[in-house]
Parts: sequence; C-alpha cells; structure tokens
Amino acid sequence: MRTSRIMGLRVAILTLIVAGLLIPLTTAQAEPPIVTVQFLNVSDWHGQLDPLSVNNVLVGGASTLSTYWKQDRAQYPNTLTFTAGDSIGASPPLSNFFREKPAILAQRMMGVQFNTLGNHDFDRGLRHLQRMIDIAGASPSKRPGEPFQYLSANLKRRDQNLEGVKDYEIYRFGGLKVAVIGLTNPEAPTLVFPGNFGTIKVMDPVKRAMKMKARAEAEGANLFVAIMHMGVTGFDEQGQPFGPLVDFANSVNGFDVIFGDHTDFQYSGVINNQLVVENRSRGLTYARTILTVNVRTGLVQSQNVEFVTPFTANVTPDQAIEDMLQPYRDQLGPIFNTEIGTSSMVIPRADACGQSSGRTCESKIGNLITDAIRQEYETDFGLTNSGGIRADMTCPATDIPNDFCPSFVPPPFPITRGQAQTVLPFGNAVSTLQLDGAELKTMLENGVSAMPGASGRFPQVSGLCFTYDIHAAAGSRVLSAVRQAGDGSCTGAAIDLTAASNYTLATNDFVISGGDGYPNFFSRSVTRDVMVNVVADYITQNSPVNPTIQGRIVCTSSGATSCPTLTP
Repeated sequence: MRTSRIMGLRVAILTLIVAGLLIPLTTAQAEPPIVTVQFLNVSDWHGQLDPLSVNNVLVGGASTLSTYWKQDRAQYPNTLTFTAGDSIGASPPLSNFFREKPAILAQRMMGVQFNTLGNHDFDRGLRHLQRMIDIAGASPSKRPGEPFQYLSANLKRRDQNLEGVKDYEIYRFGGLKVAVIGLTNPEAPTLVFPGNFGTIKVMDPVKRAMKMKARAEAEGANLFVAIMHMGVTGFDEQGQPFGPLVDFANSVNGFDVIFGDHTDFQYSGVINNQLVVENRSRGLTYARTILTVNVRTGLVQSQNVEFVTPFTANVTPDQAIEDMLQPYRDQLGPIFNTEIGTSSMVIPRADACGQSSGRTCESKIGNLITDAIRQEYETDFGLTNSGGIRADMTCPATDIPNDFCPSFVPPPFPITRGQAQTVLPFGNAVSTLQLDGAELKTMLENGVSAMPGASGRFPQVSGLCFTYDIHAAAGSRVLSAVRQAGDGSCTGAAIDLTAASNYTLATNDFVISGGDGYPNFFSRSVTRDVMVNVVADYITQNSPVNPTIQGRIVCTSSGATSCPTLTP
C-alpha cells in the first residue's frame, strides 16, 4: 500500500512538471542563496620562515601564520589562502641557502592554495623557478602539505618557458564560482638579471585581466578576484594612495576584489567600485577579507577587511612546520651564528625618513654598505640600490628562537654572519667601473626618478653628496654634487657632472648590468668579491660600527611635490 502511494505521488509530480505547473527543485536552487567566502593573504613574504621582532615583540613566521590561518578557516570554511608573488627570493638564510625549498614546503603546510609570479620569483632564473613550481604542485605523497597553483595571465610565451602555470583558476563554494586571475608586474624583467625571464615578455596587465575575466565569466564564474604583484607606492598630502595598484584598479572594471603586493604598504579601500587590498610585507600583517555574496544575483552584500598582526605569543606555533625546518637550521647554525662585529646602536633597514624598506632617503645601513665597498676597492664613489638591502644589520634585541643571533642585552648590538647574509641575500658581487661625470649623473637621476614613490632603485651613496629637485621632471632632477670631506661631511670639492670628467665607482653587479633601470655598464666593469663578504670584513675591521646620517642625499622642491620628511 505504502509503495503504491509513493508511486502515485511521483506520477502526479511528473504530470505537473510536464504541464509546466511545477518547476523541479534543481541542485542549484537547493543551495543557499547567500555564501560567505574568506580570503587570507600575506604579501611579499620573501621566505620569512622565522618571526620578526617589531618593537621588541615577535610577529609572523611560517608556523605562527599557519596556526592563525587554521583558526580563521575553522570559523569560515569557505576560505581561499594565497600570496601574490615574491613569496620566495630576497629571503633570509634559512630559505636562501637551500635554494628556497624550505619556503615552498612551508607554504604547502600553511595551506597556501595559489600564488602569482613576482620579479623575485625569477631571481635564480627559469630552471630554478620551474623547480619551485614543481615542488609547489607535487602530490602530498611526495611532499608535506597540500599542492598549490601558480597563476599569471600576462606572460607572453609563458608556456614555452615554464610548465604548470595557469592564467586563472575557478574555485567553487556551492553556487559561488570564484575566478582568481594572477598578474605579474610589468617592470619585473628590469628587476632581475638580464636573461632570467628567458623569452618571456610581460604583457599589459589591464588588457589581460579583462580578457581573462571574460573567459572565466563564460565558464560560469560569478565572483572575480585579481591577485597581482603591483602595489601602492605612496600616499599624497590628502592621504590618497597612488601607484600601479591604484592605476590598475582605475583601468579595469567588474572585479569584486583586487589584491596587491610588492611595495610594503598597507591599504584597503574602494577604487572604481572595486575593493582593493594590500598588506605589509614579510608577514608583519596579513589581510582577512570576508565577502557575503548573493549567488542568485551575483551581488556582494557585505565586505570587510581586517589587517591582522600575527603575534607569536598569542598562539601555539605549528609544530609540524618547526619539525620540517629543524634539519635546515642544524646545517646552518655553526656558520651563521658566528659574530663578526658589533654596533653601539641599532642599524636599521629603514631610512632617515622612516620608510621601512629604506627607499626614499639616506639610511645608516646604506652608508655602511657603500662605505665598505668604496673603501675596499679605493674608488672615488660607492653606490648601491636600496632594493638590495633587505633587513636590519644589527641583531634584534628581542631574542627570536632559532634565528642566527644570540640572546643579549644591549649595548652593544651584535652583528652575526647570518644577520649580514639576511641583509644582502642575493649573492651579488661588487663591481667597479670607470665613468665620466655625465654617466654618474645618469645613474643618480635614475636613482631618484621614481620619487616621491618608494622604489628599489633609490640610491645609497658614499664619497659624494648630491642634491635633487623632487618636483622636476624625472631625468632632470639632480642639481649638484660634491665630494665628502675626510670627516664625512658634505663640504668637499664640487663634482663635475659632465663628460669632461672621469671617476671610479664601486657598486653591485645587478646595478652595473642595468638592473632597476640603471644604465648597463657591465662590459666596462670589473667583477670583484661577493658583496656580503666585503661588508662583513669591513664590519670586523671597524667594529664597533656606528654609521650616521650625514646629509649625503638632499631633497629640495621647486613646486607642489613635497620632499619626504626626516624623522627625529
């Protein structure tokens, strides 16, 4: 009896459907119309496997971030976790000396699901990058953690040079289909050694983003996300951001979220009706972005961005990651724990204007490094790009377990070989060169051409002091230069910035090869010792080293563009 009643009910329903009087309940209609999705991302991570000391408090590190993210995912299961380029490269010794493998393994164990390609991913060339992509994508049976996908949609001839990189990926949460499009910064080839991109050319990110968005939409995507290795480079006097990330947001449309990277600025806001987000670098903060979406209408009903400071003391670090890293630490310890010198003061990466990565003003660490290379090779001048300087020179006063610095009470501040290696992680060699005054001026002009935006090309110098006009057109900003006097003051003789003069210069092989937009003088240069060795020897011979700000780089303005302000 019960079976016949059920059969009768099924026949009745089928009759109504055929008659068009009853719409069948499909899988899509059965799904909830409102979906909440969470995005967790860290910017410009650079293999920062260990915590950083910030105001004597430990922040970040792989095992700390992993625990925070596990807690976040427990609250919002519909989560995408990612970074947007430069998650390796310019990294501390624990990653750098093992060719970045520990950082890739850590990202797998942290739950990273996708990444894009930034300039530093190409630091060691295509063969190394392919190895990193392969490790990232390996099955869990071969590597700890879960595989993650590299995305970059604006690399011409990408697939002829690399395998395993996609334009975009679509992630599904019920009826919500999230399209994530990766984009590489257009200037990336100028930020690495010539040839490191092979035959790859970086295409217009705006055109490629819109093209890939259309393709993803045709595949049914209804939420659109761009992750890009492009960032904010500063804020104007009204507090409004400027830079490539802002320009991109103003040039595209229809994206729900645009995640930036690359420049170590923290920002969230709505630009051109699109949510735009960027973090501080190296895990100092991560962004927790939550969207509530009506799947049926495709509209974002609410959005929230929270910048989280991952304090190590607030969680139990992920022990599995610590166990994975320990064999690497054991190999490096005997070498990098060695103290090479001291200072009576902190020698920070930040410059005299307080810019954290030292890319807008003279810096103590820049003076130390350029003094070291100039004096070693007895050249007239020394110059290095600020982008090559990656950390404080002195050990942090707050003890960081498992780093390459001792526990100590300052002063003095010890400097270890591992800390020096963290400052100069690229393995660059010093290069020396004979050049005339006009060529020197061209180098200085390039160094300040991006101002007031922070840029890795900003020069740190020794043996000379120069003045520039920040409001003048790029290429015509350097007004004058003088030699440093014997006491380091800027009271020496004027430097002739014309072709009628000749000088000698010590710099690094990246700059001399045309990196960061500098003129390529490689064919005329002489390659010397590894830069970090020269600096380490200088520190040993001159300890305690106590560099000062001496007015080597002076900014003036002939118009509305303001100079960066020196901090007390």
